[in-house]
Amino acid sequence: MTRLTRATLDRLPAAIPSPRGRPEPSVGIVHFGPGAFHRAHQAAYIDTVLQHDPRWGIAAVSMRSRGTVEALEAQDGLYTLAIRDAEPALRVIGAHRRFLAPDAAAKTHALLADPAVGLVTTTVTEKGYCLRGDGTLDMDHPDVVHDLAGAAVPASVIGWIVAGLAARRAAGLRPFVPMPCDNLASNGAKLHAALVDFARATDAGLADWIAGEVRVPSTMVDSITPASDEALYAAVAETLGLEDRAAVQRERFAQWVIEDVGVPLGPDLAGAGATLTGDVAGYEKAKLRILNGAHSTLAYLGLLRGHASVAEAMADAELAGFVDAMIRTDIMPMLPAVPGLDLDTYRTAVLERFRNPGIVHRLDQIAIDGSQKLPYRLGDTLAANRAAGRMPAHVVAALGGWVAFLIARTRAGIAIADPAGDRLAAAADGADPATLVARLVEAGLGLPPQVAGDPPLLAMITAAASAAHEKRWDALFV
Repeated sequence: MTRLTRATLDRLPAAIPSPRGRPEPSVGIVHFGPGAFHRAHQAAYIDTVLQHDPRWGIAAVSMRSRGTVEALEAQDGLYTLAIRDAEPALRVIGAHRRFLAPDAAAKTHALLADPAVGLVTTTVTEKGYCLRGDGTLDMDHPDVVHDLAGAAVPASVIGWIVAGLAARRAAGLRPFVPMPCDNLASNGAKLHAALVDFARATDAGLADWIAGEVRVPSTMVDSITPASDEALYAAVAETLGLEDRAAVQRERFAQWVIEDVGVPLGPDLAGAGATLTGDVAGYEKAKLRILNGAHSTLAYLGLLRGHASVAEAMADAELAGFVDAMIRTDIMPMLPAVPGLDLDTYRTAVLERFRNPGIVHRLDQIAIDGSQKLPYRLGDTLAANRAAGRMPAHVVAALGGWVAFLIARTRAGIAIADPAGDRLAAAADGADPATLVARLVEAGLGLPPQVAGDPPLLAMITAAASAAHEKRWDALFV
């Protein structure tokens, strides 16, 4: 089958939006990590910008592998974004202009020094920033050590960005705006600090310039993006009449919250649907407690009730009603007001997303790493309620569900997917719910240690764990 390229755009069905008839953009953005999420999320926003402003095409830089950039280059940067929802849709994206594999270091250096480039974005996963557990730059990370030794080709995204900023400073040019787009709390502040620390190890003057002149906005990004597969490629080809080996898919909902740091970003992202705010942390907290807290609750209770996916769990009216009540009565009252964010509208949107039949989001995947996630997804809400003198019965029940989940997995001989999986399994081995709750509190695993000093709360979590373990749903879903 003929491949999707600029030369074949005129073969597309007229109803499918595409950059047909639009001039090719110039490069104004360099992006590190052009994986599926970037192409389904940020690039779609940029594609909207390019409908009116052709200066902001993207140069896609892959630091590790050639596959994605080669697939994009073979199709002139074009690919299909498939929206998976009750009302599916296709759109051809044409935001990428340059394609740089790991062996194209000289071209990447030149682009970062180019004054036409105003924005440098990243989706390299949390691990890609080479940070310690406390959020500071790990100077002993092998990639950082490699870069600080003066390597011509940086191994870390930190090394690349600092190299680009150094070139700007040496040429007397204003800096570009680095903008991280990974789910890392306060990602802008952490990236900025990492850049300064890296530069200070070799050039104090450069470090001072980055500290004083470079602004790094924090961001929050959100859109469920399943991996591309042969079924997607086949479905896209059938509709387009053209082969597309770079197609991506996501849910219809997409959110990009960007900190207003007082300097122009370059492209009009707000005009393309992004939210510019002075309170990214407020949006992060709402997402963590409402969306992620509800996700974990659906995972543990849904698995105990025999469900496999989020949409399947949300079709369980009793469970869906419980989660909705938890958000309204336990979570939302403990969230601060955030300018531009209506919490009730956000709650409604989250629950609608969970019901999306076009996305298969497996509960056992969401259930991974509970001991690390729950202190933030549910524990912070629990603490806020107790500090206010409230007993959040729904959050307590959700935590009890996690305890019962641990017992169920251990008794079934199923490994617990968690960094503390062995410790959790050992604690659950032969334990009843009350014993396991006591062991988890003592070990500080998943349940906050202060529970031990709160007898009413401890008693309620224990009762909830017993009810979930015995599947006495009428006692749990109060």
